Amino acid sequence: MSSKKKSKRSAKKTSYTPRPKGLAGVRPDKALGQNFLIDEDTISTIVSESGVTKDTLVLEIGPGTGALTLPLAEAAGRVIAVELDEGMIKGLRVKTFSLGNVEIIHQDILETDIKSLASEAMAEHGLKELRIIGNLPYYITTPIIMKLLESDTGATSITVMMQKEVADRIAAEPGTRASGAITYPVHYYARVSEIAFVPKECFYPVPKVDSAVLRLDLRDEPAVKVKDEDLMMRCVKAGFSMRRKTLLNSLTALGYQDKQILSKALISAGIDPTRRAETLTLEEFAKLSDNLQEE
Repeated sequence: MSSKKKSKRSAKKTSYTPRPKGLAGVRPDKALGQNFLIDEDTISTIVSESGVTKDTLVLEIGPGTGALTLPLAEAAGRVIAVELDEGMIKGLRVKTFSLGNVEIIHQDILETDIKSLASEAMAEHGLKELRIIGNLPYYITTPIIMKLLESDTGATSITVMMQKEVADRIAAEPGTRASGAITYPVHYYARVSEIAFVPKECFYPVPKVDSAVLRLDLRDEPAVKVKDEDLMMRCVKAGFSMRRKTLLNSLTALGYQDKQILSKALISAGIDPTRRAETLTLEEFAKLSDNLQEE
């Protein structure tokens, strides 16, 4: 009776992730933070929950392989896709060649004049609204969101994918422990809702963290009235610059050498100087900045 000898060589564990169908030849650029969305259910949810109709101009940020671009083109009146990676442009043009309502632009979204680009396209194609949609690189999520909020693009909504931890911070109610410096300007300009939780396995290559999709519906008027919007935002930034310190100490980052001025402004706003930034509501930050503006 014979028996086969078992091999002494054991299989090595590997972190290799098979390349998904449809991504042949695609090489994600780590420097650009590229992780491509490959989950069809998530893609469908983003398109359906973003509010896109045939009267909509979609500005897509970072289309990558076009996973979102194609279904967006079916739902929207027109799609302008802004892509930074030159290596992705050729593939995008091939995939959208037969579509008459997709425009691919090779540009950095942080350097794009969104308002002019959108207004010209809407006028030319008779579209009624602009909605911004994208899968944001983790490392520049906050700068992109702040640009979109502060640029007066005229957008109805901004639907974006980001790291779950950042999404939780943005969606947190101002004045709660989970809030951060980004929470306040976002809630000042928009109403926030989470439309999808996206596990890391929904991307290629698989990132180290999960993601979430937020929809920011831009307000017709800011959430609070304030005399100097820029000063209020600087108060928020200063308050969170030294998160564990009291407001009286952290607000010195504004440049005030005399703490009595800060103490007076805080007390006049009904704020205890020993409180921390994360405990303040938007209304309290507005009152504080109004008082400082009068000093």
